[in-house]
Amino acid sequence: MQPIKRSTLTIAAMSATLLVATAATVMAQSAAQPIIGLITKTETNPFFVKMKEGAAAAATKGGAKLLSGAGKADGDNAGQVTALENMVAAGAKTILITPSDSKAIVPAITKARAAGVMVIALDSPTEPVSAVDALFATNNYKAGQLIGRYAKKAMGSKKAVIATLDLFPGQPVGIARHNGFLQGFGTAGITATTTAQISTGVACAADSFGDQAKGQTAMENCLQKNPDINVVYTINEPAAAGAYQALKAAGKEKDVLIVSVDGGCAGVRNVASGVIAATSQQYPLKMASMGVAAGIAYAKTGKKVAGYTDTGVTLISDKPEAGVTSKDSKFGLANCWGQ
Repeated sequence: MQPIKRSTLTIAAMSATLLVATAATVMAQSAAQPIIGLITKTETNPFFVKMKEGAAAAATKGGAKLLSGAGKADGDNAGQVTALENMVAAGAKTILITPSDSKAIVPAITKARAAGVMVIALDSPTEPVSAVDALFATNNYKAGQLIGRYAKKAMGSKKAVIATLDLFPGQPVGIARHNGFLQGFGTAGITATTTAQISTGVACAADSFGDQAKGQTAMENCLQKNPDINVVYTINEPAAAGAYQALKAAGKEKDVLIVSVDGGCAGVRNVASGVIAATSQQYPLKMASMGVAAGIAYAKTGKKVAGYTDTGVTLISDKPEAGVTSKDSKFGLANCWGQ
């Protein structure tokens, strides 16, 4: 066997040194500009558009690089899984996600966390909640309670015939808002930990998928089922706008109380015009900004956030009811999101 030449050893040593230096440079660059991913349910819903704006602004301010992705529609788990896997491959060390399917997304999240990625759920919890490092979200049960209490006060002694235009079966946000509304309206035995959608006291329950056209169809179907409906709870303001169109077509828009959740600019304008009596306003920009800040801190310190952070909810109405704290549409428009 021939002896290894000194020049060969020198080259090998230099190569090893170069590799170490390159790795150190990459790590330094990663710390200098952390990569943070944001995955929303869709790219078109104004709520998620504002969330993306908030994340982008916070990333620019904090010197981070933001990657964004979304499902094709609400409920598109496969699209979210693909986005998550792509972000992990691209070097994201923190991923913020609004889960479309709270259970089906968990295996992909578990895999990402095993690779050292901090995963924070925004707006919607996973099942189980512990599948992510942290949750920044509206207290959706409280959001429902606020509009439920308002509706109860507004109806006074009049008998309520309730329709609920919900999200879709099994979604935690939909369950929390629906049940919170009924609890606020006075239905007994419903708590924040109830995991099934309660139907006690509901004349008609239909899924709207948070969509205006589907909300209109759902309301039309409910009116066919029971033309005496006089209280309508909707999962969000697009569904409320659809419900109003159906009621207007039936000549019933002045006889029915509509309450909702979101606090988007279009929804608050509908409060101001009397289409929606009251809505619970939430704050997507705050959720995203807090998530990005946590991601930047993780990149710098290695410390992860944990647990649930309530990002707040405010009842918006121009017809306040005694005993139910609310703000008017002027406040709502100053703090709304979307066009």
